[in-house]
Amino acid sequence: MNPLTRLPGHRFLHSPGPSRVPDEVLHAMSRQPMDLADPRVDATIAACEAGLKRLLHTEHDVFLYAANGHGAWEAVIANLVAPGTKVLIAGTGHFSESWAGQTEAMGGVVVRTPWVEGLPIAPADIEAALRDDTAHDGPHEIAAVFVVHTDTASGITSDLAAIRAAIDRAGHPALFVVDVVASLGAAPFDMTALRANVALGACQKGLMVPPGLAFVAVDDVAMEASRRNPAPRFYWDWRLRQSPLSYRKFCGTPPQSLLAGLEAALTLIEREGEAAVLARHRRLADAVHAAVARWSEGGALSFFGQVPASRSVSVTTIAVAPGVDPEAMRTVARERFEVAIAGGLGPLAGRAFRIGHLGDINAAMVLGALAGVEAAMAVQRIPFGRGGVEQAVASLAAD
Repeated sequence: MNPLTRLPGHRFLHSPGPSRVPDEVLHAMSRQPMDLADPRVDATIAACEAGLKRLLHTEHDVFLYAANGHGAWEAVIANLVAPGTKVLIAGTGHFSESWAGQTEAMGGVVVRTPWVEGLPIAPADIEAALRDDTAHDGPHEIAAVFVVHTDTASGITSDLAAIRAAIDRAGHPALFVVDVVASLGAAPFDMTALRANVALGACQKGLMVPPGLAFVAVDDVAMEASRRNPAPRFYWDWRLRQSPLSYRKFCGTPPQSLLAGLEAALTLIEREGEAAVLARHRRLADAVHAAVARWSEGGALSFFGQVPASRSVSVTTIAVAPGVDPEAMRTVARERFEVAIAGGLGPLAGRAFRIGHLGDINAAMVLGALAGVEAAMAVQRIPFGRGGVEQAVASLAAD
């Protein structure tokens, strides 16, 4: 079949980002742009800032960027990491290593904690690295601890409260910087309770907006560190964006359509209620996990995340046995059964596939996606335990 041929109905989008965009968001984004003096521009920006603050549980400044998550990383690096500055990046696999590589490319020095495939971040490793940093008579060298809350590649969510406690036990003054790209709007996150100095994210996952909008929330301690940082920067500079003027807030023209979409998406989240949104994600993730547990009985598939409590509510990563081609199965799922899922990234390329279950999603959509994956695996003759959809139904019915 020609992949450009349109089939009836709609394609199920179950990548972990970009995720499905609600109709309300699409409609909001369809309105015409406004001139920059129109007071509705400032009102839209203010609504997005306020909504993000509520969802992040912070009163500190939120800076929005026309960028993806890598842009948010760069904003953090540019403001906090002068050339030669040392930061600790907790190992989570593909995304922590990508963040580390980006930091090094900008002149930072990276201390990495080990990544063990299938396991979440070990807080003890962070504590040990920070204690070693204080073992000398000189000043502390590690300026910040960078942590990816949910690694989209591995489908693993790490325990931020335990990491915060590890930093505290070490008695180290390093800033606590958290990537919530794949977790915000799906898993619990409270910037104030965690005493996180910076939280960064992007809007194409749990926030249900098309790609292109990122954000960084910055507390007073991190803001002061940015002011002391002598590294040259302009577009990413928090100091320049700390302005009441919309043109200054965005270092130019604001991305009005994306902002209108974000305002609508945040309204949907607040209308449903944050607690209900998080409970929905937990319920749907449990259904997917029930199906994967049954599929794994066939011997060719298994959970990549070895610790059940660390398996993400946003995305499930499924490891495949040698000889199984997950990319061929993905193609069949997408082109024949209209279910788009994700492949393995980085070290998991060719070794896994991923089912996203975050954002604008409900039980029927999850069941349809699981059925499409089962059908694609049957076509590809991948051995899997039968009855995965039935197990997902049982999980949902028992809730």
